[in-house]
Amino acid sequence: MRTPDPVFKLMNMKKTAIMQPYIFPYLGYFQLIHAVDTFVFYDDVNFIKGGWINRNRILLNGRDFFLTVPCRQISPYKLINETEFDNQRPEFKKLNKTLEQAYKKAPYYEPVAEIIESILNTNTNLISELAECSIRTIVEYLDISVEFKKSSVDFPFTKEAVKADRIIAICNALNSQHYINPIGGQELYDKAYFNQHDIQLNFIKSQPQEYTQFNNTFVPGLSIIDVMMFNDKETIKTMLDQYELI
Repeated sequence: MRTPDPVFKLMNMKKTAIMQPYIFPYLGYFQLIHAVDTFVFYDDVNFIKGGWINRNRILLNGRDFFLTVPCRQISPYKLINETEFDNQRPEFKKLNKTLEQAYKKAPYYEPVAEIIESILNTNTNLISELAECSIRTIVEYLDISVEFKKSSVDFPFTKEAVKADRIIAICNALNSQHYINPIGGQELYDKAYFNQHDIQLNFIKSQPQEYTQFNNTFVPGLSIIDVMMFNDKETIKTMLDQYELI
C-alpha cells in the first residue's frame, strides 16, 4: 500500500515526474502519474527505436502481443515530437479489429473499446501527441488529479542541459523539491547528486498485482488496455496505490 513519507507530507514537497510519452503504457506509468503533482511529457528527446513510444503489449490468444502504431522514418536521431505515425497503413487500420479479436469477451470491452477508438481518431500525425492523448484520456477516466507539462513547450530553456542536470533544471523551474523516477532509473540517477541540488530523489516500485485474464495463466506488465478490459474503474484506482517509494 502507498505509504507517503511523513517528512515529505509535513514539508508539503511538490512532487514531479518526467517521462517520454508512451502509447497506452502499463499500469506502473499511471502509478507514477498518480504519485506526483506535476507530470512532464519528455517529448523533445531522441526517439527510442524498439522502445515503448509507439507500441505496447496486449493479451491475444492467451499470450502477449505487440500492438504497434506504425511510424514514418523512425530514427534515434529524430526527436519524439518530430516523429510522425502513419494512419493509412494497414497495421494502423487493423488496431481496433485486433483489440476486438483480443478482448471482445472481456467484461469491460464495450466502454474501453469506445475510449480507445476516440484516442486513435485524434486529429494529429505526431506519435508524441497520440501517445500523450492516450495517457491524458485514461488519466481523466481514472480521475487522477495531476498537472501536465511538456518539456518542448514549457521548458525549452533546459534543452542544453543533459541527463540528470536537465531533470534538476526542470524541477527547479517548477519549484519542485521531490523528483520521482521509475525503478529502472536507479542506474541512471544518483540520490546524492540530487541532494546536492536540494532535490529528494525516489524511485517508484510497483507491487505485484494479478487479476483474472479470461481463464489464462496471468501475463504481467501488459498495457493499461488489458487492465481496463478486465477491471472496473474503482478496482483500477485501488491498484494505483499499490507501490512503494525507495
